[in-house]
Parts: sequence; C-alpha cells; structure tokens
Amino acid sequence: MTSTRRRTGSGGGVSDSRGTAREVFARRFTASDMATRDVLQDLVSGLSNAGINGDDLATVELILAEALNNVTEHAYADGPGPVELSVQMQRRALACQIVDRGRPMPSGDAPDPPLPPIEPMVNMPEGGFGWHIIRCLTTDLTYRRVGKRNTLSLRVPLTGGC
Repeated sequence: MTSTRRRTGSGGGVSDSRGTAREVFARRFTASDMATRDVLQDLVSGLSNAGINGDDLATVELILAEALNNVTEHAYADGPGPVELSVQMQRRALACQIVDRGRPMPSGDAPDPPLPPIEPMVNMPEGGFGWHIIRCLTTDLTYRRVGKRNTLSLRVPLTGGC
C-alpha cells in the first residue's frame, strides 16, 4: 500500500461556523520508518496551513511520531501493513486517531509502563519514554481492538492562538 492522500484542511479556523470538529489531515499508508517520516512531514505542513502554532505543532508531531513508530515497530513487527491517521481540529484540541491491522497491544490497553531508571544520567536509556510522553501530553487516550483492527484515539490540547 502506498501513501494515499485524503482531504486535508487549510485556512485559519479551528472549527466550522457551527463550532464542530473538522478534519484537517488524513492519510492512509503502509507502515515503515520512511513512510512515517513522510507522513509526519506532510502532517506538519498541513497543520501549519490550518493555523496551528509552532509549540502545538511540535507537540503533536512528537506524540504522533511516538505512536506511529510504535505501530511500525510493534504492531507490524513481522512485516509492513496498512495504517490510517486522521486528525480533526476541535475548539481547543486536535483529536487524533490511528488505525492499524497489526498485532494487538499486549495488555489489551495502551501501555502505562513504569519509567526506566535514569541514574546515573550518563547511563540514561535511549528508549522507554514514548508512552510516558504520549500520556503526559494528551487527554482522552483510548485504545480498542475490534476484530483485527487496533484503534488508538487521543486529544492533544492546544495552547496557541486557535
């Protein structure tokens, strides 16, 4: 599956005239490191065009990079598969959803592991912080597996001028 572009919004508003959420980014692609990089680059461009500021833009990019890399590394550990990413702009948040058909989360829920030990700082681990980053920077984090579909949904609060 190659990357497929779907409708992406542009313009400066957060929601339509009725105050409802609107989709500002959507992409279907095959999970891989390169595809994730390409999608994130397009996401940043699309959200920037939709009026998301620098700090909020960096936050959502970090969160979705962590989540999408987890899909590639864990859900599709045996080989690439399809991923769908959608982002809706709400009044003071971005609602994000990632859908894949890879392996389910081992615990049946989004991980909440203990922080890895970080002392002494010289021996600080390279990984193990992704889910802490995601959980600290999001609200309404939910995971569900229905049939062979994993769905991770989350909201990223916006701090900027939206």
